[in-house]
Amino acid sequence: MRRVDVLVVGAGLAGLHTARLLAGSGLEALVVERRRSLSAGVRTTGIFVRRTLDDFDLPEHLLGPGIRDVLLYPPSRRAPVRLSSDRDEYRVADMPGVYAYARAAAEAAGARVLLGVRYVRASPAGGPVHLEGTEPVVARFVVGADGARSRVARDLGLDVNRRFLVGAELVHPIAPGTGAPAFHCVLDPRIAPGYLGWVVDDGRQAHVGVAGHPDAMRRGVRHLLDTFAADAPGRVAAAGPVERRGGPIPVGGVLRRLACPAGLLVGDAAGAVSPLTAGGLDPCLRMSELAAAVVAGYLRTGDQGVLRQYDGGALRRRFRGRLAMRRVFAGVRSPAVMEAAVAVLRSGGGRAVAGRVLFGDGSFPDVGPRIEGLAAGHPGR
Repeated sequence: MRRVDVLVVGAGLAGLHTARLLAGSGLEALVVERRRSLSAGVRTTGIFVRRTLDDFDLPEHLLGPGIRDVLLYPPSRRAPVRLSSDRDEYRVADMPGVYAYARAAAEAAGARVLLGVRYVRASPAGGPVHLEGTEPVVARFVVGADGARSRVARDLGLDVNRRFLVGAELVHPIAPGTGAPAFHCVLDPRIAPGYLGWVVDDGRQAHVGVAGHPDAMRRGVRHLLDTFAADAPGRVAAAGPVERRGGPIPVGGVLRRLACPAGLLVGDAAGAVSPLTAGGLDPCLRMSELAAAVVAGYLRTGDQGVLRQYDGGALRRRFRGRLAMRRVFAGVRSPAVMEAAVAVLRSGGGRAVAGRVLFGDGSFPDVGPRIEGLAAGHPGR
């Protein structure tokens, strides 16, 4: 039976980044992932926002060209609202490459990554963690990085996500000679009930997706996606898709109870996704850094007060406005109402609000002061 300091369940970006930081702090970290290849089952478009690009060392060769323009389309697809920034606001990553890079970085720091190993169960009282594909593991702590419907969260008695969108995406070749990349967003409740359709590209391929309420998406997600892709704006080539992606997106905000003496949650498992834009890569990295500092401090001192620094309730307060906007947006079912809403965005005030959401710096709370307090030995601050 293998013994480790920390078992990380899930080798997505959150799990691998957390494992790298834990291993770098001197802890023995083991990552288990049910997929046999990290390039299989990719669920995210891979959109990194400016704040993430500024604050994290991402591999330049895996990032597409900078995107400065966002076009918001009404249901009619006529007269989109164009918002432009004087800075690169988005870049789309080659996510299989990013996962391979993150795995290599984690292993270089000393973490071990096992693929093709399925998590079965753990106990909030400790003891062996049962896995399928390898022997049971005794871990001092468990990190749940196992996605929006986390089994680790349930086993440890932590909060679970209850509000979801379902996203589906086609990856197409880019049509030649169609100009610079832009982020195209279509607000049409017939196509994407409660959310939107999007087209964005990484310089090599165009990502065409829709997301909406789970019931509506289950009733016709393939039809909705194929219909939207056939008439999507942007640089989409007529050739068929080279890849399909999709999965649940938690949009209820950061969960309140994220940690207990046996483990904690990161990434989608923690609800670390913007309730309004459904962007999760920036909060994934930021919360992983805080989680790693908390775990290292807790295992070093045994002080359960350290775990209080990983308080979802405090982080959640920053999402009140976006949660309210999500509820309003989700309630719009009429194309005519959405057409009028986009017309409002053409006004000076509307453009200012949209620009703040799409180009703002406050998409996720700054966890830096908490990390600094932990490093300085002041876990209660």
